[in-house]
Amino acid sequence: MPGPVHLVGNSLGGAVAMRLAVDDPARAASLVLVASAGFGREVTIGLRLLAVRPLARLLLRPSRAVARRTERALFHDRRHVTAARLAEALAVARRPHAARVMRELVGSLGTVRGVAAPWRQELLDGVARLDVPVLVVWGDRDLILPAAHLAAARARLPRARTHLFADTGHLPQVERADEFHRLVTGFWAGRAAGR
Repeated sequence: MPGPVHLVGNSLGGAVAMRLAVDDPARAASLVLVASAGFGREVTIGLRLLAVRPLARLLLRPSRAVARRTERALFHDRRHVTAARLAEALAVARRPHAARVMRELVGSLGTVRGVAAPWRQELLDGVARLDVPVLVVWGDRDLILPAAHLAAARARLPRARTHLFADTGHLPQVERADEFHRLVTGFWAGRAAGR
């Protein structure tokens, strides 16, 4: 088995990274959680509406309008909403079973009221017990998972390092790529040096 790795996850990927670290702590050298699911109930209305089956079918029909609205919700800086990103979002939405997988995923994680508490509590309790360095970052203009979740992360993981990116949406690794890179590699370097 290879040695531990640095786990980095954005949004649902953050919850997946936490799950991996909790389930197999020996594989996690550190955790970097980027606007990660799991710290609060609040989530964009669009995702909450996907918990209502008839609405989900309608909302998940592939269309340019839905792709544009989704991409615009991800970024504070609209320059990142490019024709290439829109084409990719539409291509992903048209993949076989994409809508069904999204409906099942949303149904398993939350309701029309937001992200369900039981899986969040169990996961965060597990992460709090881990002896791995954690960095939690957020964009202050996140429309998907509000930046207020960063305060919840600080409360649940008091040993974690945190960072809030100004004028940034749900994907700081894209909108603030250089700053994000410096922050994360500095975090890893500091942990390797024992700081």
